[in-house]
Amino acid sequence: MNAFSTAEIEAGRKLFAGEWHFCSAAGSLASLPPMGGPEIAFAGRSNVGKSTLINALTGRRALARTSHTPGRTQELIFFGSARRDGLVLVDMPGYGYAAAAKSKVTAWTRLIHDYLHGRATLARVYVLVDARHGLKDADDGILHTLGTAAVSHQIVLTKCDQVDEAALRKRIDAVLVAMRRRPAAFPDLIATSARTGAGIAELRAAIARLLHERS
Repeated sequence: MNAFSTAEIEAGRKLFAGEWHFCSAAGSLASLPPMGGPEIAFAGRSNVGKSTLINALTGRRALARTSHTPGRTQELIFFGSARRDGLVLVDMPGYGYAAAAKSKVTAWTRLIHDYLHGRATLARVYVLVDARHGLKDADDGILHTLGTAAVSHQIVLTKCDQVDEAALRKRIDAVLVAMRRRPAAFPDLIATSARTGAGIAELRAAIARLLHERS
């Protein structure tokens, strides 16, 4: 997996230090906020831990609203920092929640696809995958959309503390093999645990490196 220098780890820490705040919520293409600074979006199945990961990255326990109820996030949620570069984090609606009404799933899907295809400020999408379960059929839709839209994306494993070391290694290898078939995907992944903090510094550093390369 990616190796980061001490300087990159520090750059990532600084990137996420300071104040973060809720900016806006968008339930339709028309209600998206104006494009400004670079955006980093987080996608994944319902209950994969998107909000929890955003809270861990920013060091804020309640910046992103977490819930034990799958499918609760029904809009694109935008969070901003006080930094001059205007970095924005985007919590995307969870997908793959079977109990959601079909009309609601259709609306979420349309919103996600519209956002991914038309957001020039979108720097990368991190697709979160539960380390206990690996890639599922529900992930195919978002990965296909990201590929056809040529949006830079990378897998982040969550809840890695709930998997033993040998099982985690097998999960990582399986995901990497699967992602090699997707040319728009970043060829590496980051394994994290919001509970223990594992991988959080590396994910911050990866985002800092990406923004530096784009500047």
